[in-house]
Amino acid sequence: MIGRIRGLLVEKTPGHALVECSGLGYEIDIPYTTFFHLPETGQEVTLHTHFAVREDAQSLFGFASRLDRDLFRLLIKVNGVGPKLAVGILSGLDAQQFIRCVEARDVNSLVKLPGVGKKTAERLLIEMTDRIGQLEGQFIPSVPGVTGSGELQTVPVANHDPREEAESALISLGYKPQEAARAIAKVAEPDMTSESLIRLALRNMIPAG
Repeated sequence: MIGRIRGLLVEKTPGHALVECSGLGYEIDIPYTTFFHLPETGQEVTLHTHFAVREDAQSLFGFASRLDRDLFRLLIKVNGVGPKLAVGILSGLDAQQFIRCVEARDVNSLVKLPGVGKKTAERLLIEMTDRIGQLEGQFIPSVPGVTGSGELQTVPVANHDPREEAESALISLGYKPQEAARAIAKVAEPDMTSESLIRLALRNMIPAG
């Protein structure tokens, strides 16, 4: 089991990171909440990881905090929730926001997540209510990309059109093209980075619990 990786951040795109460690480059799937916390490429990064092995694939998932990683491990134990959906859930809500949704029995926020219908949301509330107790006592440590005031630093992503990249990122997360376009258009302002567009669009589409 690969539980943590610390190394040089070589590449980053919404949903993916390439980290070089001891001469090896690890391709890591990450939720957007982790992407927003990544430092600039060329800097050191530490990710808490989960290594998943299937008959047809081996995948490494990375998270900015141990709490997010441990919640991911609990989510994939829920009936009907696989790694892809779990990453989608943690792209729209970080661990603390998801836990607040469960404690408040907030179905409405969960069904706004791509791939989560009402039945899945209700199943998540039922099955996760008892399991989130396993996360008690954990906290999110400070991570690269966050200033002392708690504000996220700008994480520029190379692309000629930030709006197009932001829309593509939302579509890859599971939103319909029309939904993605409307969400980006609603928050877009001149000179905004794709990271800022994605973050604000997700915040508007999925209100905090």
